[in-house]
Amino acid sequence: MSLSDRDSKHLWHPLTQHKLAGPAFPITRASGVYLWDEAGNSYIDAISSWYISMYGHCNPLITSAVAEQMLRMDQIVFSGFTHEPAIAMSEKLMALLPKNQQKVFFSDNGSTSIEVAVKMALQYHFNRAEKRDLLMAFENGFHGDTFGAMSVSGLDVYNGPFSDFSMEVKRITPPNGSNNEQVLKDLKKYLATGGVAAFVFEPLVQGAAAMQLNDAAGLSSMIAACHAAGTLCIADEVMTGFGKTGTHFASEQLSELPDIICLSKALTAGLLPMGLTTCTQAVYDAFYSDQLADGFFHGHTYSANPLACAAAIAAMDLLVSEEIQQNIQKIIDSHREFDAEIKTHDAVASTRQCGVIYAIDLKKDIPRYGKERDAILQFFMDRGVYLRPLGNTIYIVPPFVIQQEELQKIYEVLREALVAFGA
Repeated sequence: MSLSDRDSKHLWHPLTQHKLAGPAFPITRASGVYLWDEAGNSYIDAISSWYISMYGHCNPLITSAVAEQMLRMDQIVFSGFTHEPAIAMSEKLMALLPKNQQKVFFSDNGSTSIEVAVKMALQYHFNRAEKRDLLMAFENGFHGDTFGAMSVSGLDVYNGPFSDFSMEVKRITPPNGSNNEQVLKDLKKYLATGGVAAFVFEPLVQGAAAMQLNDAAGLSSMIAACHAAGTLCIADEVMTGFGKTGTHFASEQLSELPDIICLSKALTAGLLPMGLTTCTQAVYDAFYSDQLADGFFHGHTYSANPLACAAAIAAMDLLVSEEIQQNIQKIIDSHREFDAEIKTHDAVASTRQCGVIYAIDLKKDIPRYGKERDAILQFFMDRGVYLRPLGNTIYIVPPFVIQQEELQKIYEVLREALVAFGA
């Protein structure tokens, strides 16, 4: 039996209507920027497998660091215990994060990092005897699939059946540079109630909203207004973190800094799951008390897994290396050159770029999921490139280690797609 046939017997895949979808595509090997199937065909992973494998698949520096750690210590409880990999990882991370961040809380993935942040913000006000139970978030944001993360997300395609079970969240239009004044005015209306606990946002780029950009100056003004009103600000950097926006973190491009930052995905370079929620000293101090109940009683079995910490340490070493920083700039420059060529194409409605993230909107209206979108995905796979369209948006988030000829192949396949699907 083929892998696809064996898969269909027992496996239930995410984001899939199995009655309408074809068989799952079998991948047998991954290395560098390539994926291989059962027949030996190779595919450039042009989205870094959902923005995580930024240093290429099975990067030897990361796999060797994890293998070495595996021989010393695999997993221990992190409640009451500590260990060198977690300590070293936190020290290395703090050297890269915005300077107001001081504390690190571990979880398992991006969604749980948001879950932790929301609970942290709500209890922060509870511990201070402030009644604040309202949350604010951007329209069309996506922060994960657990209930707290889902509550602050705004895409009904994921949340529809569960909307009656969500926390109360007020949606804010993202600032785009031309609407900043109105967005700030709307925000202040909610802040004036005095009941807003936290504002949750994806800085600069809303990933699942088809890579929509938000204005740094407008967002900074929103954060400043929240701080003036005593509202905490939570930056979801699960997608944007670790170099993809051109700086280590998107929050570095803001003049006002968030109180809490959520991290995952490229944190461990895709090798092992881990989520982090970092916060300021002021947030942590609201839990530091003689009262036991003021503590943050949230925990995950695999918190601070030593193997994941080892992967994160190696990944951060790569991120700050001269080679990777030069590669990031080369990708940014290449995207700009391609954009200058393609943005006036008859089939292109709009384009946008932030760091190594590049997106094209087709003029053709295409549902987010369905046969037409699947046909575009298959078109790319048939030409040896893995791109996963979001409706009529085709985006690229290539690994930092991609070579110029591989990047040019992605661009060429995109040119072909504009001809094939642009009408």
